[in-house]
Amino acid sequence: MTEKTHGMVLPVFFPCRICREIVDEVGSLSLFLMDSLRLIFAGLGQFPRIVRQIYFIGVQSVSVIALIGLFTGMVMGMQLYFALSVFGADGFLGTGVALSMVRELGPVLTAIMLTGRAGSAMTAEIGVMRISEQIDALTIMDINPMRYLVAPKVAASLISFPLLTAFFDLIALWGGWLTGVKLLGANAGVYWSRVQGSLDWDDIEGGFIKSIVFGLLVCVICCYEGYYTHTRSGHAGPEGVSQSTTNAVVKSCVIILAADYILTSLLW
Repeated sequence: MTEKTHGMVLPVFFPCRICREIVDEVGSLSLFLMDSLRLIFAGLGQFPRIVRQIYFIGVQSVSVIALIGLFTGMVMGMQLYFALSVFGADGFLGTGVALSMVRELGPVLTAIMLTGRAGSAMTAEIGVMRISEQIDALTIMDINPMRYLVAPKVAASLISFPLLTAFFDLIALWGGWLTGVKLLGANAGVYWSRVQGSLDWDDIEGGFIKSIVFGLLVCVICCYEGYYTHTRSGHAGPEGVSQSTTNAVVKSCVIILAADYILTSLLW
């Protein structure tokens, strides 16, 4: 049964088909996630692979995270100083910068930047291995592709994302001090006193929880898109890899923001 809409013939149950595809995708992604988590501790051979992935995801991203954290903190310090000085409350500059960075901007911006730098590379790497039949070769040699390719990346993401988030927060606080105190004339002692007094363990713990969840989601989505590149209808070969990489980055960024809202509602 069909209906005509603006010159196009669509099935009557078109929304139901979309919902079914979404449920199927979520189910496949959940199974992919559970399988990758199970294989992290599959043997001692995983440790060197995890270390290599930590270097790629974490160490090689330090400069990017430092740069983004510095300018984010500088912008936040400047904007909050101007806004608070209108009400004569510029002494609360440290509170505003600390809470906004540790609770929200630190985990979110770190995850988005790592999605663009490391997540896209994961998708492209696994996607190229898929279309060049290297993953099939691993299977023929009795090597589990999930254990060899995906599980070390997931473990490295769970370690790297929280550490880089903490590094981002520290650089951002220093950037807020640089603009608020050194450039605009706020009191340095008051700034750091407010930073120390406004942050408690719940804020820091919440930021780490967010970064762990974001790291898991980003890594699993990016690896999933690359692993199943060959199933993408209408796109084969290098075009399929590029489409999978684009979808992985877009989906990851959307999921990060959606998960941030859910986690913020639950944690505070």
